[in-house]
Amino acid sequence: MCHSDRHAARNDWGNTVYPIVPGHEITGIVTAVGSNVKGFKVGDPAGVGCLVGACHSCELCQDNLENYCSKLVFTYNGVDKDGTITYGGYSDFIVVHNRYAVHFPKKLALDGGAPLLCAGITVYSPMKYYGMTEPGNRLGVVGLGGLGHMAVKFGKAFGLKVTVISTSPSKEKEAKESLGADDFLLSKSEEQMQKAMKSMDYIEDTVAASHEIFPLLNLLKVNGKIVVVGAATKPFDLPAYPIILGRLMIGGSMIGGMKETQEMINFCAEHNITCDIEKIPVDYISTAMERME
Repeated sequence: MCHSDRHAARNDWGNTVYPIVPGHEITGIVTAVGSNVKGFKVGDPAGVGCLVGACHSCELCQDNLENYCSKLVFTYNGVDKDGTITYGGYSDFIVVHNRYAVHFPKKLALDGGAPLLCAGITVYSPMKYYGMTEPGNRLGVVGLGGLGHMAVKFGKAFGLKVTVISTSPSKEKEAKESLGADDFLLSKSEEQMQKAMKSMDYIEDTVAASHEIFPLLNLLKVNGKIVVVGAATKPFDLPAYPIILGRLMIGGSMIGGMKETQEMINFCAEHNITCDIEKIPVDYISTAMERME
């Protein structure tokens, strides 16, 4: 379950087509393959993420960046090539073009691996693209939810020194003891924020709630990079001077293409990385939605 499932189900974004079947973090076993399918066979563990279609002919698709194609088809609540509305992972099964299925190594758990197809790739892709992987450098992770806890795990796997930045003091124990973060920074503490100024090489901002970005800029060293992956509802107020004086880079990213998603899955299998999950029965979904909110 992803928080966007709840937004879509409630039509928070104003584009929901009912009936809707959410879910874009899908894992399971291949039960059938088409006659032209190569690379998958019945019985293979596989996954489907946030997209199930694109034009396959534009420059972006040719560069394995289907996720930015103007004709991108989302896994649910999207319009497929035949005009039908796509249904997602809360279904009993799903049929997709083989380009949009990823192989799951047998050593990677299907349940703990499922959220990698959204939460995992969302934080992995910008870390790779923006070069935020150099061992020994310092990464700040803003927010410790579905995205944030994966950013911590990837950061540690890349050999980074990871600091979790949160408004919640209760997150410190989880960050350090459960996830292995090196440090914890309470963003509501002026003293802690002042002490941490210019101490980080990279920041990955995973928070979807409206928040100020200016205090985060002060944490970056010269040539520092901050990447926004949380879809905050209000625009950021970006002051020019800290960006200019620090030669800072501010970037964004949205999920990942299929080649990179497979790369990420293989990386997780190699480093024994899965998401922290709570497994629920299907008839508990409504209650789980309320809890997630």
